[in-house]
Amino acid sequence: MAEKEYAYFSGCSLEGTAKEYDESLRVVMKALGVGLVEPDDWSCCGSTPAHTVNHVFAAALAARNLGLVEKMNKTILNTPCPSCLMAFKKAHHGMAGSEDFRNEVNELLDEPYNCTVEAKSSLQLIYEDIGLDAVASKVTHIMPDLKVAPYYGCILNRPPEIAQFDDPENPVSMDKVLTASGIEVRDFAFKLECCGAAFGVPKRDMVNRLSGKVLEMAVDAGANCIAVACPLCQQNLDLRQDQVNKATGSSFNIPIIYFTQLMGLAFGHSPKELGMDKIVVSADKLIRRITKEEHQKIKEEEAAAKKPKKAPKEAATEETNN
Repeated sequence: MAEKEYAYFSGCSLEGTAKEYDESLRVVMKALGVGLVEPDDWSCCGSTPAHTVNHVFAAALAARNLGLVEKMNKTILNTPCPSCLMAFKKAHHGMAGSEDFRNEVNELLDEPYNCTVEAKSSLQLIYEDIGLDAVASKVTHIMPDLKVAPYYGCILNRPPEIAQFDDPENPVSMDKVLTASGIEVRDFAFKLECCGAAFGVPKRDMVNRLSGKVLEMAVDAGANCIAVACPLCQQNLDLRQDQVNKATGSSFNIPIIYFTQLMGLAFGHSPKELGMDKIVVSADKLIRRITKEEHQKIKEEEAAAKKPKKAPKEAATEETNN
């Protein structure tokens, strides 16, 4: 039985194009002793398009799902997708802050939402509720070839008054979670820059430029892969990477891996379990693994090799004295 249990909203992307995010998250949460329970009859949160039509309608789409979580007697809703997260957080923020707005939204619902649920990203849940010590305790393998640029994207922790998580200018939660997983993290200046989000079709040139800059800065940081927590970011940087190369004359070949996939690998799970075969730019050459014990032995041998050797005369004197 799971030690902790949370309501879980996978969202539409994780049912299809980002299925590997869902698969890897479930594996990691199970390893951490966390149960995920989906609300019955959940529906689309409205994502990014709904609010462009009507803010009350957009809030109602999100609040319907929050109301289902209330019926489960849960106070925290875990969602991996930043677009879903912001839909829930904005609906809750608006309804909790204005009785008039709350009444307008509830008029569209079969049952009212009473503003008792906090939506948290999976990253936030792991970082704040489960904790780095718990993450570190599950690590069985080290990937010595990996050098990771943690990429948060532009809405995971912004705007700060609504997101209420991590530093809006220099977030560190993913850095720390990956470090606790035994993974080398590079200092990445573009961790919050936009990749182009959902404009891949209508504004392809813009997306190519933005995504290309993120990839370029990751390379400049000495990274050989990028960790993400957003299906749209993963798609733009991974699926469209060849498109970026053709448009910008570059030759990027950087795997874009969900942070939960990296955690799962560190926990000893197979690449197949974690959906590693579903990413476009292969990470096979980077995910060589050794056990923690093997890694520790290598480190000790390296430290011993670096230790300055005693001069023959000094060694002889020391032997005589003994």
